[in-house]
Amino acid sequence: MRLKSEWMEFPSGDTTCLAYRSRPEPARAALPAVVLVQEIWGVEDFIQDMTHRLATAGYLAFAPDLYSLGGGRPAELAPERVAAVKAFLDTVPPGAWWDEAARNAALAALPAEEREPLAASLGALLGPRDADGLVAVLRDAVHLLRADPQSTGRVGSVGWCNGGGLNGRLACAEPEVSAAVIFYGASPPAESLTGAACPVLGLYGGEDPRITDTVPAFAAGMTAAGKQYEWHVYPGAQHAFFNDTRAAYDVDAARDAGARLLTFFARHLADVARESGSTPG
Repeated sequence: MRLKSEWMEFPSGDTTCLAYRSRPEPARAALPAVVLVQEIWGVEDFIQDMTHRLATAGYLAFAPDLYSLGGGRPAELAPERVAAVKAFLDTVPPGAWWDEAARNAALAALPAEEREPLAASLGALLGPRDADGLVAVLRDAVHLLRADPQSTGRVGSVGWCNGGGLNGRLACAEPEVSAAVIFYGASPPAESLTGAACPVLGLYGGEDPRITDTVPAFAAGMTAAGKQYEWHVYPGAQHAFFNDTRAAYDVDAARDAGARLLTFFARHLADVARESGSTPG
């Protein structure tokens, strides 16, 4: 399919943010829209590819680059620096990603000229963030899409990893989101669940206990708040199982999760009357 894909800048608060936007070029009618919330790596190849996949499925897809507030990324988060961090983390066990002592031990074995820029970029990627501030940027993206003349005004959201956690918070903070999908993201704070105004779908890896162990409490909290939350855990799948550029990619889990993602959005974002039937035989 021919797509119209481009980088653009949009206003957020008192600054601006870059975003990658894609839509099916042959489509003449307004489309339901989806905000894609980046992994920890930013809006790199995988997220851009996901905007293309969602555009091919008939959506106006919009991925804010949350590292680009003010119009550009800091040096530590330049694409080539992030790629170097990915390559480094592929050399250590997954558990070491969140274990500072284990990461530092692996870094210490590297030459200084390689170690120092890696350490700076790791700190920028894995350090504390202003989650509320980033959710505010995502809310601005939702409002932008709601007003876009090429949008029907129905906006969904999907996020992966760190972006999955932010997307859970977005679903609890922004009443204009019509459907939200969380891929292996941290569960939102329990006190925020009463604010959830849309159905939420969660997709998780069974070998990702840091995230998946929080899901039962999240589900119980959503039920107690009278909110709609559907969740699936894939046995044997690791964190980042959906990202086909990473070693954790699990084709069976990704196939099922991808089908659930599109079915969920079709149910909650596409306002189309349907007839169905079958022929005996």
